[in-house]
Amino acid sequence: MALVPRKKKRKDPALSLVGDSPVGAVKFGEAGIFLVERRMGSSRRSFLTELARKKGFRVEEQMSESVTHVVSENNSGDEVLELLEKQNGICRTEFKAALVDITWFTESMGAGKPLQLENRHRLQDALKILAENAELSENEGRYLAFTRASSVLKSLPYNVTKMDDLKGIPNLGDHSRKVIEEILEGGTCNEVQNLIQNERYQTLMKFTSIFGVGVKTADKWFREGLRTLNELRASKIKFTKQQEAGLLYYEDLILPVTKVEADLIQQIIEEAVHRFLPSAVITLTGGFRRGKEYGHDVDFLITHREEGREEGLISKVISWMTAQGIILYDDTMDNSYHKWKNKESEIFDRFAKCFSIFKLQKMVHNLEPSGTCSHGSLATNETRGIRLAGHAGSSQHLTASAAKDKDWKAVRVDLVVVPFGQYAYALLGWTGSRLFERDLRRYAKHFGHMMLNSHSLFDNKQNKFLLAATEEEIFAHLGLDYIPPQERNA
Repeated sequence: MALVPRKKKRKDPALSLVGDSPVGAVKFGEAGIFLVERRMGSSRRSFLTELARKKGFRVEEQMSESVTHVVSENNSGDEVLELLEKQNGICRTEFKAALVDITWFTESMGAGKPLQLENRHRLQDALKILAENAELSENEGRYLAFTRASSVLKSLPYNVTKMDDLKGIPNLGDHSRKVIEEILEGGTCNEVQNLIQNERYQTLMKFTSIFGVGVKTADKWFREGLRTLNELRASKIKFTKQQEAGLLYYEDLILPVTKVEADLIQQIIEEAVHRFLPSAVITLTGGFRRGKEYGHDVDFLITHREEGREEGLISKVISWMTAQGIILYDDTMDNSYHKWKNKESEIFDRFAKCFSIFKLQKMVHNLEPSGTCSHGSLATNETRGIRLAGHAGSSQHLTASAAKDKDWKAVRVDLVVVPFGQYAYALLGWTGSRLFERDLRRYAKHFGHMMLNSHSLFDNKQNKFLLAATEEEIFAHLGLDYIPPQERNA
């Protein structure tokens, strides 16, 4: 939720048409979108432009008077206006378009129409930026405080125009309230403005967006004087295999994954898994199970009703898909729950799993989700238009020029193999969101005297594990009403 002073408040008329359409068939001519490339990047901007046009939105390549919505990512309103002044000669006092965050764009894509603007769509989401910085500084307390405050504001059914609107609202600490008050009164927050310009924040945000790079590694590289991806690639750093893959496929991996892509990847996985275990169950989890239309990666749980049948499955599936040219990178680990069962942990699980990067043809963007593909289609290297473009080794030395012309996209995919007796707990844990799971486990510990993780629920009072075949049964054990996945996004 971005807060703006009341004098800048503006409402756009709601538009109602929905549905996809061929590029060029504009359905929503009243709304003209201009995507700001700064911090978004040219590849991501091109992808989002193509996506919006296919859905009937009017996207302008240049800023003009016909633009009604200027969409930006990780920029403040002042930064965008300054950029438009320099590049397009736009006068601030005569600027009429709405400055909106990328959340308005993605939610509009999901709804199939331009959404009416609300405060939460306005630049800037100061609390989110402060939460990101706290995470980069490994200050968990501040991260949770700002994240909870941001989630609360986004969930409010009304626009916040004055501090009195927040009376009685929980999870808003003094620091968060001070930031909100500053934005309501002046339109910006100096702390956030300074942070956005901070070199460490900018560099660590970029480095931690590389697959395989955490905060400690990113900070180490920053302290060594590195600032850009090109400097990283030219350095003598000995990268892990995961980091090498993250740098090699960086431009693809920072692009959002669509629900259409996730559904088609599921078809590939179902066929591969069913070659070795025909009755296995494959479930799409993560943000897509929570109803989101876009994500950073795709997560799947794999199980079988006859517990034990799933053992050894992951290595067979990955080996076969690698031979088919589907896998660009994989990191496979065995189930180690038996070694860890009696040790308390609320974050990590010990299932057999594989963190991988799939090679997916870009023509997937033209397809709609469909039913499960028939067995045998992958053997001919084709699944409803997804051609498997060569073997994994053929792309290991991808050049910058080749990357622009390639007809495939690298996509992060996590496969988790779960014993059926633990499936309900794994499904709850891998559905998220991160904050929802953290608070649910915290509630179980402090109010229920139980330990909840992705494997089980242990009741300390009864000194036993509580069995559950469904998520509903887990909520019942905790004494809570069931919360469906679509309501776990905060």
